[in-house]
Amino acid sequence: MDPPALERQTLDSERQQKLTSTTTTTAAPSALILPNGAAAAAEKKPMATADYCPSDNDNDSELASTRTASPTTTDFSSTSSDHAHSSNNTSCPPSPITTTSSSLKPSYPLPPPSTPLTTVLPTDLKTPDHLIPRDPRLIRLTGSHPFNVEPPLSTLFEHGFLTPQNLHYVRNHGAVPASVATTTAPATVSEEEEEEEEEDSLLNWEFTVEGLVEHPLQISVRELMDAQKWENVTYPVTLVCAGNRRKEQNVMRKSKGFSWGAGGLSTALWTGVGLSEILARAKPLTKAGARYVCFEGADQLPNGVYGTSVKLAWAMDPHKGILVAHKMNGEELHPDHGRPVRVVVPGQIGGRSVKWLKRIVVTRGPSENWYHVFDNRVLPTTVGPEESGEKTEEMERVWRDERYAIYDLNVNSVICGPGHGEVVSLRGEERGETYKLRGYAYAGGGRRVTRLEVTLDQGKNWRLAGIEYPEDRYREAQDGEELFGGRLDVSWRESCFCWCFWDLEIPLSELREAKDVCIRAMDESLALQPKDMYWSVLGMMNNPWFRVVIHHEGDTLRFEHPTQPMLTSDGWMDRVKKEGGNLANGFWGETVPGAEENVVKEEPVEEISMVDEKVTRLITLEELREHDGEEEPWFVVSGQVYDGTPFLEGHPGGAASITGAAGQDVTDEFLAIHSENAKAMMPSYHIGTLTPSALAALKSSSTSDPALSDPNRPIFLQPKTWSSATLTSKETISPDTKIFHFTLSHPAQSIGLPVGQHLVMRLPDPSQPTEPIIRAYTPISDGTSERGTLRVLVKIYYASPTKDIKGGQMTQALDALALGKAVEFRGPVGKFVYQGRGVCSVNGRERKVKRFVMVCAGSGVTPIYQVLRAVAVDDHDRTECLVLDGNRAEGDILMKRELDELVEGARPEGRCRVKYTLSRPGEGWTGLRGRLDKTMLEKEVGGPDLREETMVLLCGPEGMQNMVQEVLKGWGWKDEHVLVF
Repeated sequence: MDPPALERQTLDSERQQKLTSTTTTTAAPSALILPNGAAAAAEKKPMATADYCPSDNDNDSELASTRTASPTTTDFSSTSSDHAHSSNNTSCPPSPITTTSSSLKPSYPLPPPSTPLTTVLPTDLKTPDHLIPRDPRLIRLTGSHPFNVEPPLSTLFEHGFLTPQNLHYVRNHGAVPASVATTTAPATVSEEEEEEEEEDSLLNWEFTVEGLVEHPLQISVRELMDAQKWENVTYPVTLVCAGNRRKEQNVMRKSKGFSWGAGGLSTALWTGVGLSEILARAKPLTKAGARYVCFEGADQLPNGVYGTSVKLAWAMDPHKGILVAHKMNGEELHPDHGRPVRVVVPGQIGGRSVKWLKRIVVTRGPSENWYHVFDNRVLPTTVGPEESGEKTEEMERVWRDERYAIYDLNVNSVICGPGHGEVVSLRGEERGETYKLRGYAYAGGGRRVTRLEVTLDQGKNWRLAGIEYPEDRYREAQDGEELFGGRLDVSWRESCFCWCFWDLEIPLSELREAKDVCIRAMDESLALQPKDMYWSVLGMMNNPWFRVVIHHEGDTLRFEHPTQPMLTSDGWMDRVKKEGGNLANGFWGETVPGAEENVVKEEPVEEISMVDEKVTRLITLEELREHDGEEEPWFVVSGQVYDGTPFLEGHPGGAASITGAAGQDVTDEFLAIHSENAKAMMPSYHIGTLTPSALAALKSSSTSDPALSDPNRPIFLQPKTWSSATLTSKETISPDTKIFHFTLSHPAQSIGLPVGQHLVMRLPDPSQPTEPIIRAYTPISDGTSERGTLRVLVKIYYASPTKDIKGGQMTQALDALALGKAVEFRGPVGKFVYQGRGVCSVNGRERKVKRFVMVCAGSGVTPIYQVLRAVAVDDHDRTECLVLDGNRAEGDILMKRELDELVEGARPEGRCRVKYTLSRPGEGWTGLRGRLDKTMLEKEVGGPDLREETMVLLCGPEGMQNMVQEVLKGWGWKDEHVLVF
């Protein structure tokens, strides 16, 4: 196999001083790849030996003449320069390899050049990662933040076996810890001093080994790198995100994960200390029941720090090769890759390799961390997005079932050549020319890929491809040989931790006759890639045959991959789906002769009449205009006119919801938002029908002031005018909840949303673009002070794979909406406004409050958070707040960190309190236990005390709201003291 070889060059003197060295004798490397070109050979042929840098007395002119120059240099970032060459010695760079012998060593790949990154990209400047330089070639999968990226597949493959650190894929659940984020080079003496202090602090970074161990440990990075205290080792490992190839699943049926392409993997040389050695010193207490090893990082996320676990037996097994690493390709870790220290778990999904390591905890059971329980699992395909978000005991058991947790990678393979969109000429067909198919494959658990098969007739006939295993070349290293300060710890181990490359020559004449190319791989356990996809709600471990479609265009062939990563062009799966093909029919959406697709016909929905048949009055536009204010507001729905005056005080959304619609045709908004019960009430308010001419004039005219639609206006929200904002990022905070970030018309524009009010959101229905979807939400932005941006927390109700549960129309459409698209907003609406310092208004009536009791659950926390924030941040506000937040498990608590920070910052201390209660708490939960019920309310709230002027605010599931209202009413609470958002 022959992936493109990269050029080599001599390192300049400045870079030479950074090469890793030790006190042993350094020998010039023989037949080393500098950098790795991932040269390949056909089946049964050894991989082509790349050029090496001959020593000064090397007389082999043939070898010397094969060297080529490259404009880039390699930085191995050693902390020692003991063996640096002088600046006038340009014949050969010093070797990063040390050995006790000076004899020739076999060749193995060394890292390709890593591009120095010194500039922070504009897209990162407004994010928490605004200090981190990144490679602009990386494809962003979740917008500007958090940073989740993969390299272009062609670029990844062209770099060969080892991936440069700056092109390695990244999976970040949130912001990089601020303490490790700075990477830009110093420009002044003072900045150099600051960088030295920073480097010193990183060397002093500590992690602990604790839990069920005889000897708890506290280890600094400085100590970990000390060869006198710990033996450092180096070996290659391919890390793979469990979501690799997820885009294919998302095209088939939307999962809860974002769309990785086929570039969610990378390979590097990792240097560090074996976890088995660290645990051996700590001495796990197996007789006391120690069975798992938990890892925790330093990243602060909505659901706590990131953490996970592996089995203790694996962690103690040197064959498994689990590493606590501090170097990557000979360089210190980049902030996105775990600077200064991380865990590397070979053969398992990347989600087990915790970055920014702070704690190693030996436990009896698997990790209780939210990200271990509710991420990185393959649930049964019968569990759809909506079911997975249900707060039931049964669903809780499913999530916590360790049988569904992903550890080892499955076998997988991808076609890299031909690339997506590549065009091949057939003019050489008559001369018998061939085309070389190429790609990668990998397996998990240390298993070797043993075969790669290719079919040109959709599985009727298969042929074997040649496979090259660059990892095996490290096994040929001499005993005691070191690389980047760590002993090459590969030769004795039978495990395979890395990807391999395959290739197969195909005559152009055969490609001309084929409609597609499919491949499948098998590992040494005889696990084989399946033909069909196994869809699961998190979209992980996708590994069906990789299929590339061939388009015949005259004397050329054009190749089309199944998908492309998010924000890039589509593949054949997207095309087939748009054309109406059924991707789940077992034939990639193609029409099979003699087969008929089963189409499920929906039963017609019975329409509820919203008119009073006795009303025959015709209303003119002039009459309607007379009622477009706050007094006697009339509005139009489906050509019918309604008087909202009698319902001004009773409307759940407040009088503003009606007065904001006065004098307007609000058909779309009304039908989209209101329930069947609300529609059934409408005949009581029906006063007539708008004349045809009036209806036409109303639809063609605008009742709003032109100044209100001016994008330069200071306030974004308008009660009678839709305003557009741009979706700029989506931040995942739980499996079914995201924060959507929108950019307003200009940076100085305020949202214009009073505390306690909500807004209405409108966007096109993906299935019917001419029909809008409209829903009301309470944003988490400070609607009175934030400028230029709007943040909305949304719980997404996903449809089931079988379509029997359709899911939330708005939430799924919003989740699928591409970044950069516009969404329309209108408001404010709502009957409650907190004006500050104990003053609020309900339906325009002002009242004093000395104490708020706020009861919420799930995403109902958003209006509660608005009010709590307004009270807590104002030191002159003496209003007391008690928040009761009920959820099923700790991972279900939304915005916990934000709520806790508000409480901690409120003065005087104790003025604001938050109490969390869980119906299914974990072992380490220290908060309240049990459901939000009468007993808990009696203890925490009690009967009404009008001397304190207490007001209860409710937001959450309807059942919870009804229960609380019923209990409070039974204790004597009056309706005006209990408000439901």
